[in-house]
Amino acid sequence: QVQLVESGGGLVQPGGSLRLSCAASGDTSSLSSMAWYRQAPGKQREFVGVLTRAGVTHYADFVKGRFTISGDNAQNTVYLQMNRVLPEDTGVYYCAAHNPGLVSESTVAYWGQGTQVTVSS
Repeated sequence: QVQLVESGGGLVQPGGSLRLSCAASGDTSSLSSMAWYRQAPGKQREFVGVLTRAGVTHYADFVKGRFTISGDNAQNTVYLQMNRVLPEDTGVYYCAAHNPGLVSESTVAYWGQGTQVTVSS
């Protein structure tokens, strides 16, 4: 069993920065990647980006050049650095641990509880 705990959400002004953390505990050896998803009010959850066990990252087009995913293997923690945030970045951000295979919600083995990010002046 793996537990994922997000932190770092909050209120940030447009153009500002925020860093989210996702700490994993338990046996993560079978997992292939860690990803971030988000859900805006009234919308479906959507993929933000992923960090594979090999250190490769992939991002949704709407965050490319603004968000960066990194990991600390020693701490079993994944980060989402959010820069130049926009009001449309508002939502609940979820950390997810994926089983091997195509990165999609169908291969998510574990979800975090989510952390609220609000971008507003």
